[in-house]
Amino acid sequence: MIRVAIADDHEIVRRGLRMTILGEEDMQLVGEAANGQEAVRLVAAQQPDVLLLDIQMPLLDGLAAAAQIHAAQPDVRMLILTSFDSDAKLYAALKAGVTGYLLKDTPGDGLVAAIRGAARGIPQLHPEIARKLMGQMPAPATPLDDLTEREREVLTLLARGNSNKEIGAALFLTEATVKGYVSTILGKLYVSDRTQAALLAVRYGLVDVDE
Repeated sequence: MIRVAIADDHEIVRRGLRMTILGEEDMQLVGEAANGQEAVRLVAAQQPDVLLLDIQMPLLDGLAAAAQIHAAQPDVRMLILTSFDSDAKLYAALKAGVTGYLLKDTPGDGLVAAIRGAARGIPQLHPEIARKLMGQMPAPATPLDDLTEREREVLTLLARGNSNKEIGAALFLTEATVKGYVSTILGKLYVSDRTQAALLAVRYGLVDVDE
């Protein structure tokens, strides 16, 4: 049985969650709390497997309660169930040690599945939250990221088939200076010759393959 506790300051929300949990054969409701302080005491007393936790509650908000609970009972899985989808709330919740972050428009079947997943330690995110996080992920690093602007200019001309002399003429550099740049570029890209460097320039979009 998955032991579940509820913490929300709205009785009508608790009632809906209660009915959802009691309708599942593998779940047991072990207690309810109407504010953050009650939630902390409830978890300490009942040791639920999963706590459904609202963010905005009186006396102690859900994020502060989550941090206290995680510090004292790190094995308790906490699912934030809230109307707030702001970045600040999300990151604060993840920092507080929650297992999942769901919005209150999550359908009953989705909530039940999230509880089961959280009980197994699997992170749970509302699809809208997951899309937001994916959209904020930085572009993956490439071998070209370590090159200076001048080195990228040299590599671009190199990849287009220019000799050191031609690169020097285009960039107003001596041939010896270009040779030094090429040597540095090969080292930064961990390749042994100009052809391999040119292939990386094409692969990572510095130059078009037709060039």
